[in-house]
Amino acid sequence: MLGVHTKLKEGELKAMAYKHTNSKGVTYYLNSKAVVLRGGKEQTIYYFSKDQRPEATDLPAGMEVNENPRNGFLTVKRTK
Repeated sequence: MLGVHTKLKEGELKAMAYKHTNSKGVTYYLNSKAVVLRGGKEQTIYYFSKDQRPEATDLPAGMEVNENPRNGFLTVKRTK
């Protein structure tokens, strides 16, 4: 649930990466990727990984993290 700075080079910091620890105690990092849909429309998808990646991103405004209570799987959805 915290933003994390990632060190790239000496004195350089990467943009904040959203980090969330689920109910099972596993920490995941939020990543994003721009994809082109079949109709040609571009859309940004969000996914979680256990390791920090170059695609790491902060949680966008108007979005929230939802956890499946059965398996601890994290998803990002729009707030109501």
